[in-house]
Amino acid sequence: MHDMQTLTQLILENGLGSRIISRDQLARMLEGSPQRRYNLVNRALRKGELLQLQRGKYLLAPSTLLNSTPHPFVLAQALAPGSFISFESALCFHGWIPEAVPVTMSVVPGRRQLEINHPILGLYRMYPIAIQEGGLLESVERITFNGHAALVAMPLRALLDIICRRKLAPEEVRGFADAMRIDVEHLRNIAPEVWLSMARVYRHKRMALCITALREACKK
Repeated sequence: MHDMQTLTQLILENGLGSRIISRDQLARMLEGSPQRRYNLVNRALRKGELLQLQRGKYLLAPSTLLNSTPHPFVLAQALAPGSFISFESALCFHGWIPEAVPVTMSVVPGRRQLEINHPILGLYRMYPIAIQEGGLLESVERITFNGHAALVAMPLRALLDIICRRKLAPEEVRGFADAMRIDVEHLRNIAPEVWLSMARVYRHKRMALCITALREACKK
């Protein structure tokens, strides 16, 4: 293997042109010593053919021939396995809020908040929230973007995740949908069983009160 085009071509030939590539995958593809592999990867990074997302995770640059960059939701999933898209990012995707969201926001399991600000691929923020055991993926669906899957919260789940993350009180929730410029008809059209399932998701009693307040407010 004598140049970086060979590395790029090898990545494409392995069907990884638009996927997150791990250090282990690169090691399996590249022949030679660990030092040689290290040098080849670093050369690709310097030439701008390969992008480093975080330690041990790479992606071919969007400018690379035949390469199409994965959807930000797919990238977020790869950056934080076990996470799902939520908050304003999911609300925007579902058409519930009018404004574009310049950051990809996810719920991540565990307790550690994570932020990745990549100069080419954008800003990603992952937040832990207090969820009951078994409730993490309630009202979360698998959606495919250009052949790659990502988990995305349904609109009510995304809205309630915002309320949970911001630690809003029940009395603050009553005008919250209006402040977010959400059409109240969206909330009125949610089936009763969905509201009930959401009441079992969150760990804190405050969220059960917030869900009741939000549901009552949208009936008026």
